[in-house]
Amino acid sequence: MGMWELVVVLVVGLIVLGPERLPVAIRTVSRWINTIKSVANSVKAEVNEELRVHELHNNLKKAEQQNMQDLPDDVKHSVDELKKAAESVKHSYKNVSEPSNKTD
Repeated sequence: MGMWELVVVLVVGLIVLGPERLPVAIRTVSRWINTIKSVANSVKAEVNEELRVHELHNNLKKAEQQNMQDLPDDVKHSVDELKKAAESVKHSYKNVSEPSNKTD
């Protein structure tokens, strides 16, 4: 939106809403725009994460088909990343499932 379009919108808003209600309308529209931006950013982040997971899944399938031998670098990287994630889950699960040896 250019400078002149913004001026026209403000003048029309001033005429239609009046000087008392124009600041409230601007704040409301600003909140709506910020809400829409935050929703769009969260959707974008979620889609990117899903695409990343899908790529990892496809690379894991390729690795399984090649019996984990002579893998391209991107597939090796994906397999290593999945192994690290699995180890962190195992480690976290181990810490949660172990009973504490405290005596009260």
